[in-house]
Amino acid sequence: MSPYLKLQEPTGGKRITFQNARLQVPDNPIFPYIEGDGTGPDIWRASQRVFDEAVKKAYGGKRSIVWFEVYAGEKANSVYGPNTWLHDDTLNAIKDHIVAIKGPLTTPVGGGIRSINVTLRQMLDLYVCLRPVRYFEGVPSPVRHPERVNMVIFRENTEDIYAGIEWKSGTPEAAKVVEWLQKEMGVKKIRFPETSSIGVKPVSKDGTTRLVRAAIKFAVENKRSSVTLVHKGNIMKFTEGAFRDWGYELAQKEFGGSLLDGGPWVKLSNGVIIKDMIADNFLQQILTRPSEYDVIATLNLNGDY
Repeated sequence: MSPYLKLQEPTGGKRITFQNARLQVPDNPIFPYIEGDGTGPDIWRASQRVFDEAVKKAYGGKRSIVWFEVYAGEKANSVYGPNTWLHDDTLNAIKDHIVAIKGPLTTPVGGGIRSINVTLRQMLDLYVCLRPVRYFEGVPSPVRHPERVNMVIFRENTEDIYAGIEWKSGTPEAAKVVEWLQKEMGVKKIRFPETSSIGVKPVSKDGTTRLVRAAIKFAVENKRSSVTLVHKGNIMKFTEGAFRDWGYELAQKEFGGSLLDGGPWVKLSNGVIIKDMIADNFLQQILTRPSEYDVIATLNLNGDY
């Protein structure tokens, strides 16, 4: 009997498992996939052929992926009923199989449902969005030296303003939050309190340290030269500024780093440098001096840029 309401796990494949801190991948792993909305079906049809052929070539035909369709977005509505954008079936299937792939999912702007992508990240606690960025020879580029670009970005994926904690202008909830901020917390900086929508930007020490830890471990294990903490701590001192400070603290306490020339930069025993940069300056620097940036650790919104 299927453990899912409207999903049927394919036969002929085996689940990926996690043992001894490593993924155990069989020769015929079952991969859940979400086809996606809009161009999703077209992208998926082309991508699946590439994936299958790549696996076949890499392993001499001895291994293959067994695909398992699960549903989110508009397709979930047709399978599970109206306004069911992300069913527990899909979440459970992804948890059971550990690895999954998805296409683009619809999110209305300005109202309606919340982002399904953000919900997936939060429900599955996918706290690292890992984005390798490098140049491939022969590809046209608008920058002068694209061959110098070789970065790996670790974007925190569950906190910051993308957590989706917000209230619409004109609602009782927004008015209640504004009133509490003004009366209980003494906030005087809301320029137009009667017409403001309100959002909350949570940034925690726990969320920061696990993200920065992953970035530093990657840098050490892959013999990278540096980890740059990208933030707007000059303006948001207790959230993005704390991200920077917690990152430096972690580098010293967990990785045995020492202050470089009195700090705040930190140098690990193997030579990896932990440094930081304001987001505005960083976005300029990676265009003009990309070779100076290797592994990047940053918050949710900055990482989306």
